[in-house]
Amino acid sequence: MSNINIPVSVLNLVPIRQGQDAGEAIADMADLAQAVERMGYTRYWIAEHHNTSTLASSATALLIKHTLEHTDSIRVGSGGIMLPNHSPLVVAEQFGTMASVYPNRLDLGLGRAPGTDMLTATALRRSQHESVHTFPEDVNALLKYLGPEEVQDYVRAYPGVGTGVPLYILGSSTDSAHLAAELGLPYSFASHFAPKYMEEAFSIYRRKFKPSQYLSAPYIIAGMNVIAAETDEEAERESTTMQQFFLNVVRGSKNPLSPPVDDMDAIWGPAEKQAAQSMSSMTFMGSKDTVQKQLSSFQERFHVDEIMAVSYIYDPDKQKRSYEIFKEIVDGK
Repeated sequence: MSNINIPVSVLNLVPIRQGQDAGEAIADMADLAQAVERMGYTRYWIAEHHNTSTLASSATALLIKHTLEHTDSIRVGSGGIMLPNHSPLVVAEQFGTMASVYPNRLDLGLGRAPGTDMLTATALRRSQHESVHTFPEDVNALLKYLGPEEVQDYVRAYPGVGTGVPLYILGSSTDSAHLAAELGLPYSFASHFAPKYMEEAFSIYRRKFKPSQYLSAPYIIAGMNVIAAETDEEAERESTTMQQFFLNVVRGSKNPLSPPVDDMDAIWGPAEKQAAQSMSSMTFMGSKDTVQKQLSSFQERFHVDEIMAVSYIYDPDKQKRSYEIFKEIVDGK
C-alpha cells in the first residue's frame, strides 16, 4: 500500500451517546485522545456548541485543559473557539494560561459563527450583534495579545504575552478564506458538514495567500468524516450512526448519538435523506483498501496539507479502530 504521507488529526464534538450522560461523554473524549495519541495523530481539536443537549462541547477551553491533562504529546486545540461569543482578551488569557502549563502543545482554531441558534447567541454574546462583524479585528487582537512584548499595548494578556499560541482560521464558506489568506494564517475548512464551498474556498485561500511571520506558504486542513472498518459492509452499517446524526441536524431534533440501524430508509424521507447526505458528502467510508483509494483520489484533486478526521461511530472501540485503520492507510501499512 502506497504511503500518502499527510498529517492526520481528530476533531471531536463530544457527542453524548444513547444511554450516556455528559460526564461519560467527556470521559470518552479523553479516552479517545489517549488512543489517537498512541496511534501518532498530529492534533486533537474540540468544537464549541451551545444549547445542544446531545453535545457536551460548550465549555471548550475546559475540555481542552482536561484533554491536555490526560495526554502527553499530542497537540490539543479548538475546532474552534467561536469568537463572536468571547472577548479576545479572555480567550488570550485562557489559552495563555494553558500554554504556560503545557508549552508547545496548544492550537487556537477560531470560527466566525456563534455555534448555536440566534437566541442562544444573544444570551452568550458580549454585545448584541456587532461581534460577528468584528471577527477580523478580534483575530488581530488575539495575534497581538499572544505575540511578543514589543507589539503590546497598555491592555495585555497575562499569561499570554509571548506564548505565540498558533492561530488557525476556521471556515464553512468562502468568507474566512479571504481573511486567512490576508493574515497569512493556516486555514481549516469544515468539509465534514459544509462541503458546498470547499473547492472554491481552497482556491481563494491559495490564490490570495500572503506570506507572514506565522506561515510562509498556504496550509489547508480539510475536515472529513471517516468511517473505516474491516469490510465495506461493516463500514456502511456503522455509517448509519453518522447518518442519524446529520438527520438530527436536518430535523432540528435532539436525539443522542444512536446505534447503527439496518435500514435508514425506514427513518428518513427522500428530502431528509438528500439534505443529510449532501451535508456528509465528504466522507471516507469503507475497508482499508476502499478508504485508501478514496483518500488518494481526494488528494490528487485537492492536495490538502492535513486531514482532520471526524468519526461518528456509536461503539467507542469501533471508533478507535476506524481511526487506527485511517492512520495505517496514511502510513502505508
